[in-house]
Amino acid sequence: MRVDVLTIFPAYLDALELSLVGKARSAGLLDVRVHDLRDWAHDRHRTVDDTPAGGGAGMVMRPDVWGAALSDVLTEGATLVVPTPSGPTFTQRTAEDWATREHLVFACGRYEGIDARVAEHHRARGVRVEEASIGDYVLNGGEVATLVMVEAVARLVPGVLGNAESVVEESHSAEGLLEYPVYTRPVEWEGLAIPDVLMSGHHGKVARWRRDQALARTAERRPDMIAALDPTRLDKRDRATLGDLGWWVHPDGVRPAGE
Repeated sequence: MRVDVLTIFPAYLDALELSLVGKARSAGLLDVRVHDLRDWAHDRHRTVDDTPAGGGAGMVMRPDVWGAALSDVLTEGATLVVPTPSGPTFTQRTAEDWATREHLVFACGRYEGIDARVAEHHRARGVRVEEASIGDYVLNGGEVATLVMVEAVARLVPGVLGNAESVVEESHSAEGLLEYPVYTRPVEWEGLAIPDVLMSGHHGKVARWRRDQALARTAERRPDMIAALDPTRLDKRDRATLGDLGWWVHPDGVRPAGE
């Protein structure tokens, strides 16, 4: 997979040289390129912004600078990603989808954002443009959001994680549950012990305990995810556990008891 990032603060993306993403780059699994948007500016001051049309506070990033940069960086079939608080929420499903793409180009806006004609222009020319938000809050620019999204996508690229099974049981996977609590040695710490079942060596019991814990944690913290579960993927023990937690499994979905 190739990932290009356009920003006026290239050093912000240095974190992509670390940890698993950095190792994947060194191994040739990811081709990550960070570009300074100011390299495409037209004046000696390397100006990338101007006052907003119609007046108002702040500055808006110029479409001509972005247009020149994207003309050089976008390849055929590439996806243009624009981090913005006004975009649809980026989720694990989004990450799974983007992980199948060959080339992602992230356009990191600053100030009041990128002139809206940039996205409009590229959509009209057949470029797949994805606007995305990482939450209901506003950041100073798109760099932090890009770091979040690149890491979420990159770890799904085959070979990036040492154990591919890691993505199966974790929170927000296709199972639709939060991950169960995890433990490691020492067996007892500060008067708290690892649950006996995890030390039993009985793989079937361990798997069931983890599943029950995932159901319980999700019911407590994210009841919306429980309500979204597919009844056809729930076994007899799942249904019993959910019943104990105050949920009933109906043919058309999972509902709180009494509904």
